[in-house]
Amino acid sequence: MLRWVIFLLIFIIIDVYAFQAFRTVSKTIWLNVVYWVITLLVVGNLIYQFYGLTRKDFGNPQAFAFGFFLAILIPKVIILGIMFAEDIFRVPQAAFRYFTEGSNADVKYLPSRRAFISKIALGIAAIPFGAVLYGMYRGKYNFKVLNYTLTFEDLPEAFDGYKLTQISDVHSGSFDNIEKVEYAINLINEQKSDVILFTGDMVNNETKEMLPYVDIFKKLKAKDGMYSVLGNHDYGDYLRWESAEAKAQNLEDLKDLQKQIGFDLLLNESRYVEKNGEKIALIGVENWGAGGFKKAGDLKKASEKVDKNDFKILLSHDPSHWEKQVIHDDYHYHLTLSGHTHGMQFGVEIPGLFKWSPVKWRYKYWAGIYKELGQYINVNRGFGYLGFPGRVGIWPEITVIELKKGSHNA
Repeated sequence: MLRWVIFLLIFIIIDVYAFQAFRTVSKTIWLNVVYWVITLLVVGNLIYQFYGLTRKDFGNPQAFAFGFFLAILIPKVIILGIMFAEDIFRVPQAAFRYFTEGSNADVKYLPSRRAFISKIALGIAAIPFGAVLYGMYRGKYNFKVLNYTLTFEDLPEAFDGYKLTQISDVHSGSFDNIEKVEYAINLINEQKSDVILFTGDMVNNETKEMLPYVDIFKKLKAKDGMYSVLGNHDYGDYLRWESAEAKAQNLEDLKDLQKQIGFDLLLNESRYVEKNGEKIALIGVENWGAGGFKKAGDLKKASEKVDKNDFKILLSHDPSHWEKQVIHDDYHYHLTLSGHTHGMQFGVEIPGLFKWSPVKWRYKYWAGIYKELGQYINVNRGFGYLGFPGRVGIWPEITVIELKKGSHNA
């Protein structure tokens, strides 16, 4: 109860500033009424949906309540910053007049807020307000195919021009539009890659979340097969299960379900893909993440049947594994495929020029291709979404990587 009181007090302080800007511009009572009705409905719904909630109960109603709250909170915080900056000048001016003019002042000490400052604040705040709503309505299914070409000196000749498609972080429990999901699966098949690789988080928590989409995912096709690994959410660690047996059964059900779809699930193990008498190694580890995430991944075990000189592609859900262990391993993993970060589902990207998201403060490698010590990683921005029911600027991703043999990247 106390945390809700604190939450409401903080929000009221923010709203006091936000409403000052709105009232300065708005000259009609009914607009002020609309402002407060929307605010009370959104905040009231948030409290209703989340009060006493357990993680197992979290679903689309709670996700949308959180999303609509963000849609009004972020603009209000922006307005707070601008209006507070104005007060840096207004308050000292009022204090100066009080001590110099006293009761002889012919006007009130504190100057009125300037309308143009309020208009600027509201104009700037309208941008994230619209962006968040768009992200919830369209952005979460705004699938993008990102194409990369990576060149390696020691790539087997037979695999020159080999194409792989990576998807990650399906989070099927968050979906609310089966037709959009089917569109994305068709988009993956249209890439006609040689192999499809999935890097974890099929579900949010429970295997049953994926059941409505199994037949759609069964349509995935690649001539050299499909391979997958587990992500941190796939283990069911974020729920309170009725028993350890129920949790273990959920994981076994998920493994069986991936097999039904057609994925060869790699649990700290490897496979070879052969072509014209040459081969590359596909290695998959269970989840290994820094900062308190599950560490079931065993790189040594996964690679025990792979020769050090083989060309190696590693599937590892969390990119912190690459940073902490993989790039320093003497086995030299040519290409690692990860996901996990979602790019925080929020950020700004200008392809080839600029990318930013708050998640960069948590993960050094958070979206796209990186190269360290002669090794590459692609951090996929994710297929689905989690928590916030949308994406703003960081769109759902289907990665297509073409392997080329040569001395350097073009």
